[in-house]
Amino acid sequence: MTLALAIDLGGTKIESALVDADGAIVEGSRHRTPTGAGAATDVTVLERGLTEVIDGCRAHPRWNEVVAAGIGAAGPIDITAGTIAPINLPAAHGFAIVAAVRTASGLDAVTLRLDGTCIALAEAWRGAARGVRNAIVFVVSTGVGGGIVSDGRLVAGGSGNAGHLGQILVADVDGEPAASTLEQRASGPHTVAWARAQGWAGTTGEELAVSYRAGEDVAVAAVARSAHAVGVGLTSAATLLDLELAVVGGGFSFVADDYPDRIERVVRDSAVNAYAGRLKVVRAGLGGDAPLIGAGALVHRADLL
Repeated sequence: MTLALAIDLGGTKIESALVDADGAIVEGSRHRTPTGAGAATDVTVLERGLTEVIDGCRAHPRWNEVVAAGIGAAGPIDITAGTIAPINLPAAHGFAIVAAVRTASGLDAVTLRLDGTCIALAEAWRGAARGVRNAIVFVVSTGVGGGIVSDGRLVAGGSGNAGHLGQILVADVDGEPAASTLEQRASGPHTVAWARAQGWAGTTGEELAVSYRAGEDVAVAAVARSAHAVGVGLTSAATLLDLELAVVGGGFSFVADDYPDRIERVVRDSAVNAYAGRLKVVRAGLGGDAPLIGAGALVHRADLL
């Protein structure tokens, strides 16, 4: 059986694994290293971390079965140039990650896509969007990112950045001044900061979840605000792309058990056209494995690209 070298590069860590043709992560092949604050100002930290996790995979006894590599990276990216420019890693702007992976792995075939795109690919292949021809898959965590499946094919866009849900603008829908990005309204850190500005005493998303379950007014309002921003963004996406399903993952999405339901209600209430209002919102099926499975799918499921 052929294997793929799968790499996931985010703002806080780099992870790698070997992924087989069934979408399973090979036992003992997973390696992770934090990028840390240093990677934001020194690209050599990123280069060392990338080499470290690839070397870990190369030491696996099944390395000889690896035929190609797939990379899911925080964006923006440029799939033509093979470079990345992660928003929270300024030193990595313009970093030639495809060339770096080729050098470190010895593999010629290396495919780069946005991390959200890889998550969407994973969920379409093995997860909650399996068998669905029109879906958006997204995460609400430190940031908000996503990927789109349209007519059964993954949408990458001209530069590879299609599906970047967190960076779309949401209008002044809740009495706050001006429009802002969905991420600025909905992500974990922004939601916690908003709650604290309203007098909430906690400091983390986990604490906000406890306060939400206890029915504290500010916590409930903060979660509602986050879900509302996501719902408005999804309504626009569903209207534009005629989507059937939205799949939500990411750590902050667990701030409330009914977070997907809240989002779905906003979509239903906000949609101008009935087809958009029928969008179903469900939780992701693959959890933290999705980025690596999706990066592996860049090799094994090229038919979806």
